[in-house]
Amino acid sequence: MTLRNRILVLACALVVLAGVAVASVLHASARADRRIQARPGGPRISAGPVSLTDSRRLVFRNMAWGPHRDELTSVPASDPSAPRIASKVKCLRFYAASGTGVCLQAKHGTVQDTYRAVILDATLHERARYDVPGIPSRARVSPSGRFAAWTAFVGGDSYAGTNFSTRAAIVDTRTGRLTPSLEAYRVIKDGRTYHAADVNFWGVTFASDDRTFYATMATHGSTYLVRGDLRARTVTTVHTDVECPSLSPDGTRVAYKKRVEGLPADAPWHLYVLDLATGRETALAEPRSVDDQAVWRDDHTLVYALPGDYGADLYTLPSDGTGAPHRISTAAVSPAYIG
Repeated sequence: MTLRNRILVLACALVVLAGVAVASVLHASARADRRIQARPGGPRISAGPVSLTDSRRLVFRNMAWGPHRDELTSVPASDPSAPRIASKVKCLRFYAASGTGVCLQAKHGTVQDTYRAVILDATLHERARYDVPGIPSRARVSPSGRFAAWTAFVGGDSYAGTNFSTRAAIVDTRTGRLTPSLEAYRVIKDGRTYHAADVNFWGVTFASDDRTFYATMATHGSTYLVRGDLRARTVTTVHTDVECPSLSPDGTRVAYKKRVEGLPADAPWHLYVLDLATGRETALAEPRSVDDQAVWRDDHTLVYALPGDYGADLYTLPSDGTGAPHRISTAAVSPAYIG
């Protein structure tokens, strides 16, 4: 090939690459435009004040396409399908209790995104922020509002597989003291101090005493429910095969997702409830795989997300194994019951 032909080939290649780049930019721009256009049949949403102290409200991340996508929205807890009030505050994951919220956000950069946890006051104003080392996954606030926790993926991108690593952090919202990773806590397994390089934690849930919490610990291919002590800085194994626990309001039971043999590798979980006093497990009446940290609406009812047309929908289910799942809201995720 002559030099002239080589230059022509190079020039043609550059033109093709430039065209691909322009097409990609235009496609991304068009997709972004579609995201901010409300679709027919979607929930009714309007901007307005959202408070974390309003009585009997449900606050969640709105997933419906339109100008309020990803914003925290509020509806009456008794009517989750009612028109939504949108706050302008955007979160990937969210939770709140006693007038304190935790909002996990993405900050989009030219090269890559970064993430942060923002502590919110009752009017959704920022009180503090903390860097999050990976893609946000779970968020919780203690019943008193004093402690907040979050989990992020720092390797891999799914709980379904085994090739992932997580960081679970806890912060005292009064003092600002941050524990960036529960790996700093002493692990007590089978009555003895346990050390392993592969220990992972995720899915924190708090008790009402501002001391006790529960979480998932994974090591050597197994998962455990652990009980944590914020003062002693210890975690103690309680039960096996527990992921993403959620403590009931009365503190006696934990709802969680459990891997079940025979289910697909990418959707391996069913919902269960564990009685902490007896160790008895109750399988719940949800036949689909649930990849979520369920929320207790009250001592008898769970709320959780499943994939939907807009990303996710919210469902309720009795916690005693009876009944059937019922969809209460479309295009919604990360619910928190207020007041």
